Amino acid sequence: MDVKSAFLNDDLKEEVYVHQPPRFAIPGQEGKVLRLRKALYGLRQAPRAWNAKLDSTLKKMGFEQSPHEAAVYRRGSGGNALLVGVYVDDLVITGTNDAEVAAFKEDMKATFQMSDLGLLSFYLGIEVHQDHSGIALRQSAYAKRIVELAGLTDCHPALTPMEERLKLSHDSKAEEVDATQYRRLVGSLRYLAHTRPDLAFSVGYVSRFMERPTSEHQQAVKRIVHYVAGTLDHGLHYPRCPGAAHFVGYSDSDHAGDIDTNKSTSGILFFLGKCLVSWQSVKQQVVALSSCEAEYIAASTACTQALWLARLLGDLLVQDTRTVQLLVDSKSALALAKNPVFHERSKHIRLRYHFIRSCVEEGSIEASYINTTDQLADLLTKPLGRGSSSSNSAPGSG
Repeated sequence: MDVKSAFLNDDLKEEVYVHQPPRFAIPGQEGKVLRLRKALYGLRQAPRAWNAKLDSTLKKMGFEQSPHEAAVYRRGSGGNALLVGVYVDDLVITGTNDAEVAAFKEDMKATFQMSDLGLLSFYLGIEVHQDHSGIALRQSAYAKRIVELAGLTDCHPALTPMEERLKLSHDSKAEEVDATQYRRLVGSLRYLAHTRPDLAFSVGYVSRFMERPTSEHQQAVKRIVHYVAGTLDHGLHYPRCPGAAHFVGYSDSDHAGDIDTNKSTSGILFFLGKCLVSWQSVKQQVVALSSCEAEYIAASTACTQALWLARLLGDLLVQDTRTVQLLVDSKSALALAKNPVFHERSKHIRLRYHFIRSCVEEGSIEASYINTTDQLADLLTKPLGRGSSSSNSAPGSG
């Protein structure tokens, strides 16, 4: 559902004054100003005022705001549970009881001017396809526009988003290119990565060079676009019977992959049953002195994401938080997480990265070993070749 003229519904708490509009000034009082009682579009207070208005309205209807995700509201539990996701003035509604959903829509229409857009099919640039097999999320039309933006409409598709073992540097001696065009293209690719975990590492990697891009960096971006051109319909698929609602995470890291800073890249994947629900490829904030330390830092970062996901799911389903299984392909990092006696090897590691140790001790995280060839998060830490086992399609992706 979409709220019409959402910001005009807001009641302002702040004192805001405006000049009288042209041709609407009161004769003889042209020098006076007007105090706003409600918000206007373009007003800095308008988004916050609208959020407060919608929040209070939903709570009056019996909804509870999730303590773990402020944009999610829940009413009821079990078979009568109703969930509402909010993005500014767009509401995504889901529930197992059709009568409850219909009643909520009527209540909202009585409160605001609303447009009922029916079954979710398009949201924030993401195409939603629903059928008997499940739900598919794609950005095919958006991906096609990116290929057109790059001027590569009739290009030959690439088999991988980035050349294997490719290393780029800020100190490239190649010719500089148009930074504005480079940033526009990389920014578009970053939004495409919302439904494309296979692009997460490569797009994040070329994003590091937006300050002074050269032809070498531009060539890497074009390689990504060539790959996108051949995979326009790729996305995420969520089957109607995903299996047990239990989180399984994969944590991986390279070591000193950034040749400018010697920092490593963490890769994290989380599946709910067979469904890929969260992924992250991010450069670490500190320089790891060993591959063990790099893996340990990545696993600690994964722990924070794991706890948030588990608590959010527990809140939505009204059930206790379950232990999250985290699969790491480094036995030394697992030993460090489970055994605090390795003082000489870990005394220099910042305290914040020992968070995983407390999670393992209290039982909220179950850290286990997985063979490197089965480590799905590997595709988020480095460019892989076509034959790499970790680069094959993962469950939940299409």
